[in-house]
Amino acid sequence: MEYIARDADIAPVAALIADPTRAAMLTALLDGRALAAGELARVAGVSAATASAHLSRLLDGRLVDVVRQGRHRYYRLAGHDVAEVLEVLARVSARPPVRSLRQSRQARMLEEARTCYDHLAGRAGVGLLDRLTEGGYYAAQDLTEAGERLLSGIGVDVDGTRRSRRRFAPECLDWTERRSHLGGALGAAITEVLFERDWYRRGKVPRAVVLTDEGREGLSALFPSKELTSGTPVT
Repeated sequence: MEYIARDADIAPVAALIADPTRAAMLTALLDGRALAAGELARVAGVSAATASAHLSRLLDGRLVDVVRQGRHRYYRLAGHDVAEVLEVLARVSARPPVRSLRQSRQARMLEEARTCYDHLAGRAGVGLLDRLTEGGYYAAQDLTEAGERLLSGIGVDVDGTRRSRRRFAPECLDWTERRSHLGGALGAAITEVLFERDWYRRGKVPRAVVLTDEGREGLSALFPSKELTSGTPVT
């Protein structure tokens, strides 16, 4: 088969992701945080030596980066583009069967509220986009003037976010809800503020986030005529 000159060679990247061990590691890194090789080995259920070999291949394939802190090395996804690929694959992949009460609880938490790399997803993320759209704050994958005022009021640097090389405010199809949540630079900036204000906190389940009492009050004040309380509340 002869390739067109500008065709992308997707086979090597697809092969890297297709391995179950590497897929488990990459999925764990969708949390957005950097993890040590030992943590990734436990997630994937392999030995430290095996994990190291897989991570070396992911590094060579530019799917992960290394963050060094002193003698320690931590791994993270190479960027939001890699995260988007993994999310798309999740949408077209079969859901693994739930075999225990613990797995059922974890699945419910991820469906309720989680991070999609660096932005809010699950019912919480879909609900946020719904409120922005219904309130006239967001339209045509952009903020309205009212939306800019609303988000600037809680500390989102809208102007700075617009200058990002990343797409500003695209809709991202949620793989559990099958509806869109807010992605891109704006979705990441809003989620960063939600964590800074302690409206959401990271949960014990990787990627899951939980709504705090402060968050419930803050979101109710932000959208006074709407219900936006997705996420298991914590105190």
